[in-house]
Amino acid sequence: MPRLIQGPTVIPAAGTKPKIIEEYVGRVNSGDTQVSVARMVAPAGWEEPGQRPGFEEITVVLKGLLRVEYEDGHLDVLPGQAVVAEPGEWVRYSCPEPGGAEYVAVCLPAFSPKNVHRDAEW
Repeated sequence: MPRLIQGPTVIPAAGTKPKIIEEYVGRVNSGDTQVSVARMVAPAGWEEPGQRPGFEEITVVLKGLLRVEYEDGHLDVLPGQAVVAEPGEWVRYSCPEPGGAEYVAVCLPAFSPKNVHRDAEW
């Protein structure tokens, strides 16, 4: 039988300004360890530490602009676009434009503070 997820759990976020993370599927809200699905709402000027996650992260931008820095440059991801970060690849997410961004992140396996591997100097 399919499982109904009644709603998300709000998860504390890392970064310079408050970002809302609503986890629908994942370790916290549904007990799933193989995948996490979360809606993010980040304000203008938000940025988080660089990271080298132990999971694949697929990000779909719904509104605004999400900047994804990587070792050789950056991508500006716009509404209707997606970006895939491979496990072990260094990335850093931010919202440099007015209005911030809204996006959905899918992590395989599920996001965990233990497998995100954030930069120590942040």
